[in-house]
Amino acid sequence: MTAQTGAGRTNQKQRTRTAIVAAARQLTATGAEVTMPAIARAALVSEATAYRYFPDLPSLISEALAGVWAPPAEALAPVADSVDPVERVAFACEFLLRGILARQGSVRAMIAATVTRPETVTRRPGIRFGLIDHALLPLEDTLGTTDPDAFAQLKRDLAVVVSAEALFTLTDLCGLGAEEAVISAVRTASTLTEAAVRSTA
Repeated sequence: MTAQTGAGRTNQKQRTRTAIVAAARQLTATGAEVTMPAIARAALVSEATAYRYFPDLPSLISEALAGVWAPPAEALAPVADSVDPVERVAFACEFLLRGILARQGSVRAMIAATVTRPETVTRRPGIRFGLIDHALLPLEDTLGTTDPDAFAQLKRDLAVVVSAEALFTLTDLCGLGAEEAVISAVRTASTLTEAAVRSTA
């Protein structure tokens, strides 16, 4: 095998990988169900080929979503000047949930995979935690200093509410429409934060 042939094969592999990731990213953006067969069809490769490049769906989705979500500071830029943690948390919650709705096929696929294979949970983007941390910056020097345990508990409480799991519980199990579900979750996140703020007064 000549060096040129080897380089050609390497380039072809890179093109194939890029095509698979691009197909996954495009399918994710539709909000439709995301499966390995669907991604393979969109990338014009066989499912077996897709699995040669990515061992499972979570690893492919994780790569496809890399860079898609804005970093916390950028996401919360509209409330950057606010020192009101309630306003900031409400904004962060709505930002996350609307983003999830726009990509819910891939989010559902990722949740399903991590439920059945907990060892893959580290591949989930974990967007919520950065958003929560950034939203609560005004409380770091107050509640975070005077009662670090309560501050940590607030973050855990918000992690339950500011989440895809909470959103899908409200839509799938409680029967709320998407808009109602977002409003309900934002209200709960705000209530939790308001209670924590009152405790520092």
